Amino acid sequence: MEDVYPRDVAIRPVAENDRPTVAWLTTQLWGAPEVVVHDDVFHPAELPGFIAERAGRIAGLVTFEVRPGVLEIVTINALNLYQGIGTLLIEAVRAEAKRLGCHEVTLTTTNDNVGALRFYQRRGFRLAALRPGAVDRSRQHKPEIPRTGDFGIPLRDEIDLSCPV
Repeated sequence: MEDVYPRDVAIRPVAENDRPTVAWLTTQLWGAPEVVVHDDVFHPAELPGFIAERAGRIAGLVTFEVRPGVLEIVTINALNLYQGIGTLLIEAVRAEAKRLGCHEVTLTTTNDNVGALRFYQRRGFRLAALRPGAVDRSRQHKPEIPRTGDFGIPLRDEIDLSCPV
């Protein structure tokens, strides 16, 4: 399958006046205004990120945290799949990581998210670590996390991926 790069999508940084919308979107997409990743609680509305817009409407969102040498994607969502929006967001993150002098982009997904594993690996990410039981522990912070994920797969573990910049 060829990657599609939509010409009618603009990518821009998250602005301060976007923060309430990012909080609302995070709640709609992730079940609460916070996300738990590798036992850390993140508030995406407080993080830097990029918004994909099409015809003045939000078509996608990525938020991230920057640590020395590493840009970690905390959330990424294309509101309409298979239209190239996720790819544009990944490209924006890679460019930002390079601009900031980071040597890699990392992210975490869950064991049930086979579509995400396919998507990221096709874009140069490699499996970096497995955290057995991490999602089970995350439920202590965020009980909204379901017990069953995509395709009826029990939602238990986190998988880290990384990509050099």
